[in-house]
Amino acid sequence: MADLSKIKALLGEPRFNWPDPAPWTELEQELGVAFPADLREITDAYGSVSVNGQLYLKHPATHLLHDLGSFVREEIEFWREEDMAEFLPSRAGAGPGELLPVATATTGETVFLGVPGESSSRWRVLVQEMDSPSWTFYEMTFGEWLLAYLKGRDVTLCSRDRAPDGPSCEALP
Repeated sequence: MADLSKIKALLGEPRFNWPDPAPWTELEQELGVAFPADLREITDAYGSVSVNGQLYLKHPATHLLHDLGSFVREEIEFWREEDMAEFLPSRAGAGPGELLPVATATTGETVFLGVPGESSSRWRVLVQEMDSPSWTFYEMTFGEWLLAYLKGRDVTLCSRDRAPDGPSCEALP
């Protein structure tokens, strides 16, 4: 995938390199949605990591503290609570047209993927800012969004102040 090679050029060679699709298959069967290929490819390469000391990406095969499945389930439950649901443009969940939480940031943002309503539709990224509270949709794939973030573009999360020496990632403990 072109985005992964560009991401590697910025973050360095990945060390996780997970080869087994079983954790993804189990999580996708549980949730009833197939995660986009670029998200799977990136997290299979890097695993559960902190990017720029700000953005947390999680993989379904890591231990419970940094497990993508646990994160998704907890975040869906949180964003469906009556007093939180009003801060999203549509329902949190894994169904068509819903918002699937996939990442979080130390600065209070949650990154969602808009689940396509139809098979011909593209996945897109929504970033919800907890401190505002506002949200922004990005008409790009997760890989495109992550690459824009790593390049310091304004995609709600700002990495320039977090990565003055350039993008970096560190495995989550």
